[in-house]
Amino acid sequence: MSVAELARHEPPGVPRARMMLQRAHWAATAFARYDNERVWRIVEAVAERAYADAEEFGEWAVRETGMGVAEHKRVKNELCSKGIVEAYRGQDFAGPRIDASRKLLELPHPAGVVFALAPSTNPVSTINFKILLSLMTRNAIVVSPHPLARECCVEAARRLAAAAVRAGAPDGAVQVVEEPTIPLIESLMADETTDVILATGGTAVVRAAYRSGNPAIGVGPGNVPALVDATADLAAAARKLIDSKAFDNSILCTNESVAIVEESVAAVFAKELQKAGGHVLDETEVEQVRERLFPAGRIRLDLLGKDASALAAAAELRVPQGTRVLVAPFALAVPEEPLAREKLFPLLGLVTVPDVQRGIQTAQAVLRIGGAGHSAVIHSRNPRAIMAYGVAVPVLRVAVNVGGSTGSAGFDTALAPSMTIGTGFYGRSSVAENLEPAHLVQWTRVAYASDRSVPFDEFEGIDPWSALPDARAAVTRASANGDATDPRDADLVREEIRRIVVEELRELVGR
Repeated sequence: MSVAELARHEPPGVPRARMMLQRAHWAATAFARYDNERVWRIVEAVAERAYADAEEFGEWAVRETGMGVAEHKRVKNELCSKGIVEAYRGQDFAGPRIDASRKLLELPHPAGVVFALAPSTNPVSTINFKILLSLMTRNAIVVSPHPLARECCVEAARRLAAAAVRAGAPDGAVQVVEEPTIPLIESLMADETTDVILATGGTAVVRAAYRSGNPAIGVGPGNVPALVDATADLAAAARKLIDSKAFDNSILCTNESVAIVEESVAAVFAKELQKAGGHVLDETEVEQVRERLFPAGRIRLDLLGKDASALAAAAELRVPQGTRVLVAPFALAVPEEPLAREKLFPLLGLVTVPDVQRGIQTAQAVLRIGGAGHSAVIHSRNPRAIMAYGVAVPVLRVAVNVGGSTGSAGFDTALAPSMTIGTGFYGRSSVAENLEPAHLVQWTRVAYASDRSVPFDEFEGIDPWSALPDARAAVTRASANGDATDPRDADLVREEIRRIVVEELRELVGR
C-alpha cells in the first residue's frame, strides 16, 4: 500500500497526529541528554505558568464541562503545579547514581514519548500533573484531552508548551491533540512511536490502552468506604467527610462513597453530619433519591459534578439552605443497591453496623461492588482497628482521620501527590501506587562483580551523555543548540538524519 493509500484509510487527523508523535520523538531524543539543572529550570518555569493560570482554568473547566466547583478546581490546579514541584524538589531523575559500597552504577533512561489521556472530571489539573512529571523525567508528552473539556485543556497545554520552550526545552516536548476522537486516540495509542500511555479515565479507556500493544499505566474506578468507629473524634470525622464529599462536587475518584458508622455513636454522628452541612435523608427521601437520581438503577450522568442543591431539585426534595451533601442511609451493601456504588456527585451513602468487625465486612462488600484496589478511609483512634482495617480491605491506600478526596491523592498525607491512582493487582492495574516521576524513568544498572579483588571504577564527574559521543549525540547537540557548532557535528547530523528518514520511509511504504 502506498503512502497516499495508507493516509486515505486512516481516521481523520491521524497523519497529522503521527507527525506530532515523530516530532515528540525527536524532542525526547534531545531532551534525554539534558542534565538535572536544565531540567529543573524548565519544570520550574512550567509550574509557574500553570500556577498563574490556576484560577482562570478552574473557571473555564466548570464553564465548559458543567461539572465541579471553580474554586476547588483552582486549588487542584495549584496543587498540580507548584505543589508537585515542591513535592519532588531536590530529586534528580537525570543524573547517574553511584553506589561504591555496592559497586553499582545506575543510569537513568526516560520512557521517550508519553501519550497522556486526561478526563473531563479533573481536566486541567491532570494536564498540569502529567506534563510536569514528564518534564521532570526528560520525556516528551502528547496530551489528548477529553472531548467534553477540549477547549480548556488545549489552551492550557499550549501555554505550558510555550513556557517549556522559553525555558529551554526542545520544541515539541509538549504537544496537545486539538480535535480528539476515539478512532484517533486508539490509533495514537497503538502507534509504535508511542513509548508509554498514561490512561486516566473510565474503565473502557484504560482497557483500550492496555489492548494497544504499547506499555500503559492505567488506573481503575473508586468506590471508597469510610469506617467511623466509636473511638473517632465524631465532630472532626463528620466535618472531614462532608468537606471531602463536597470538594469539587465529589468528582474525584478518591472521594468517600459510603460512610460506615458504629451503632453506638450513629445518632451523635448523624447530628455532627448535619452541623457540618450534610442533610440526612429520611426513608421517603431516600426512596425519592433512588428513583430520580438512579432511574432503572443507573446513575444520571447529567448530574455528575452538580452540587447538592441540584441533586435535591432533581429528586424533588426540600433541604435546608447551605446543604453541601445529601446523606442517604441504607441497610445493606449489595450490588443492586445504587447507593452502595460510586457516586460522582455529593451524595453520601450511610450504613450503621453493630461493631468494627461488621464495619470491616461492610467495607469489603462495598469494594466487591466496585473500587477494588483503589482507596478506603477510616476515622478512629484505635490502632488495632486501623491495622485490622488496612489488612482486610482490598485497596492500596487507606487514609486515616483525613478526607479521602485529597488524602488518598497525597495532597495532605505522605502518599505521592497524584491525579492518577493505581489500583494494582486488585483492580487489574499495571501500577500499585499513586503515579509519580519514578514510573516514567527506568534505570540501567551497571553491576560489578562482588568479588573484592575486582575494583569499582571512579565515575564521579563523568557526564554519561557525553562520555562517548556518537552520531546521535551530535544530532542531539544540534537539536538542543539550534544548530551544529562543530563542522564535524554538521556532517554527522546530515548523515544521521538522512539515514533515519530513509529507514522510516521504507517502513511506512512497506506497511
